[in-house]
Order: sequence, then C-alpha cells, then structure tokens
Amino acid sequence: MSPAEITEELKRRFRRARRVVVLTGAGISAESGVPTFRGGGGSAVWRGFPFEQISSAEMLARDPALVWEWFNYRRQVISQARPNAAHRALAEWEKRFQSLVVITQNIDDLHRAAGSRTVLELHGNIWRVRCLSCGRVTENRQVPLREIPPTCTCGGMLRPDVVLFGEALPGEVLHRAQAEAARCELFFIVGTSAIVYPAAYLPVIAKHGGAYVVEVNPETTPVSSLVDVTLSGKAGEVLPALSEA
Repeated sequence: MSPAEITEELKRRFRRARRVVVLTGAGISAESGVPTFRGGGGSAVWRGFPFEQISSAEMLARDPALVWEWFNYRRQVISQARPNAAHRALAEWEKRFQSLVVITQNIDDLHRAAGSRTVLELHGNIWRVRCLSCGRVTENRQVPLREIPPTCTCGGMLRPDVVLFGEALPGEVLHRAQAEAARCELFFIVGTSAIVYPAAYLPVIAKHGGAYVVEVNPETTPVSSLVDVTLSGKAGEVLPALSEA
C-alpha cells in the first residue's frame, strides 16, 4: 500500500490525533513467522490436540507436563521470530503522538522487542511464568526449558503466565484497556477480527467515545462493517505507509 491509497480523512485525523490506541492480534505476528495455530474448528494443531484443548486450564490441571511440552515448542518457535515493519512502525508512533497505547492479544512480546513501551497484554506473555504455590511472577527465557514442568525457587510448579482457555482475562489490564479505548481519538484494529469478547467490546467502546475506528487487515472480517474505514493489506505494508501519509 502506498500513502496515496490512504483516504484524506484518515490522513487528516492521523496528523491531528493526540491519543491513539492500537488493538493487535495474530495477524501482525504472522508476518514475523509466528504461526496462529488456528486450523479452524476443532482441527489438531499439536500431537492430535486442538488448540483450545492443549491450551486450556483443564489440561494444565490434568497433565501439566503435556501443556508445558506444548508451550516449550511454542517458545522455541517464537524465539526465532523478530519484529516486522508493523511492530517497528507502532514503536515509532510513540514519538509521534501524545499517547500511543498498544493493546495486544498476542503473547509473543514482539511489540516490546520492537521498542514499544506502553503495551497492554490481554492474554499474558509467553516469556513470563507464575508459581502456583507462592504466586511469584518472573521472566523465563530458557529455550528449550531444562525442566518440564519447571519449578519455582520455593519448590512449587510454575505455569505459563498466559490466559488459558477457561480462564478470565486479567481484570486490571482489561479495565485499563477499556479506559484507553474510551478516551482515544483514533482506534486501530490490526490483524484481528476482534470478535472474541471481551476484546470485541474495545472498538465499540472507542466508537461510543467518539473515536475514528480503522481496520487494517488483508481480508474482510466481521468487524469490517462496524469501522469507519478499512485499509486492506498487510500490517507491515499499511502501517509504515500511514506513517508517511
């Protein structure tokens, strides 16, 4: 996409905006080679298990070693990924706007790796672990893990500090995301269909607050009919083009 393909209305709003929020999903990281692991329906993604099962709280309780083997594999894949042009563009936007908040559904930490400082992780971070005994949260970047399941210094079992299926999103992060959406002037939906609640509420909250809502996606999604404008294309092409518009 070239800057010329961006509407004059969006260019004007982009130049004048002070508070901007960007909601990102799997699509932005897919451009860095991170698999989405979503085969559709109940299709298997690893050792015959569907994504929703192997990444569930129920499976963690039943077979923590199996879940950790799955996350160990994901950590190895993600460790090879690097931020792409879209991640870097968003990091640059922090210098451009009074407030730029990235709200991500991704757990890969690529936004921070690109230099973004204000990142709200709705689903946690694959490089953090949480002790099931003492509750301590620490960073762990061992690849591959030397011990499965890994243990805390207190002797308790560690779990990935991510939101598994069957678990609620962290309340504090969600509340801040909602507050940022309510007071922004521009709200971008990048690489996600934004149909899974409660994240799906965020563009609605932004719209009700008077924000101009922009979708960036190579495909039409269920949210396309709700936004003010859709920029059709890869995030790694669209966001840098918008920076130059």
